[in-house]
Amino acid sequence: MKFKTIWLLFLLALPSGTAIAQPDTVTVGAYVLSVHDINFHEKEYTARFWLWFLYGNPKYDFLTQLDMPSAKSYEQSTPIEDSLNGQKWIMMKMKATMKEKWNVQDFPFDQQHLSMQIENSQYDSSSMIFKADKKGSRFSPTEAIDGWNIRDFKVSVGTNHYETGFGDSRPGRNPQTFSAFTIEMNLQRDAVGLFMKIFLGMYIAFLIAMISFAPKPWEHEPRFGLPVGGLFAAVGNKYIIDSLLPESSTFTLVDSLHTLTFFAIFSILLVSAICLRLYDAGKKDQCLRVNKMGSRGILIVYALANVIFVGSAAFN
Repeated sequence: MKFKTIWLLFLLALPSGTAIAQPDTVTVGAYVLSVHDINFHEKEYTARFWLWFLYGNPKYDFLTQLDMPSAKSYEQSTPIEDSLNGQKWIMMKMKATMKEKWNVQDFPFDQQHLSMQIENSQYDSSSMIFKADKKGSRFSPTEAIDGWNIRDFKVSVGTNHYETGFGDSRPGRNPQTFSAFTIEMNLQRDAVGLFMKIFLGMYIAFLIAMISFAPKPWEHEPRFGLPVGGLFAAVGNKYIIDSLLPESSTFTLVDSLHTLTFFAIFSILLVSAICLRLYDAGKKDQCLRVNKMGSRGILIVYALANVIFVGSAAFN
């Protein structure tokens, strides 16, 4: 007990200069002007926004020290500088092309989460930390994203941990942690119009195949020619939509609806083949009955399956 008391008195007697230095605090905020050039296939989007910093340490130069870890590229305007309450205030306009892992599971009824991070590439969290200007950070309501609605906009601060010292072999420099300012927002798509545009060709292809039930089952050419033509149209529609989306290992709504259409057209061909076989066997009445039941069954099952798939995606 006596030893602990002596040790405590020794620590209190140390000069104040030996105390652990606290990192400088930099207040940072953002005003998002627009999010545009959303490209699913290239997994990127472009954002324009104002960024400002308020700090007291003159050694910080965010024009040269700023970094956006998840950006493909970014541009900075000439900064506007001033002083505010004895601190340096700097504001610059940013244009960044960001990488993004798009969630296309429910496309076109998808919702996307966008995140942009800002770091100081020279000073880690032991020297400098960010403080978010939550009150001043906003997005422009007049610069709406065409076809999207912005939800849950927020700014926050955190840390990014790197399992490397970036070549700095001094003790305590590996690994390193940097303070990060994050701009986040959720995007919700206005999907009804886009859904009709991209899937209209697929539904027309199915209806073309369904028209093959109108001729008599023994009329070979229209009974098999129309479904085959509809199948090629559906495949073409699938390739067009896939060219707009990133590669995905999951089975998306686009995959589900087109697979359903492929099976429906195959079922039409199957019913026609069965009807033709019955007719050749001299069972004309049974042939017509199978034709009638098959056409109605395929149409009902196809419609119900579409309602289930699209409804689950739209209200997910």
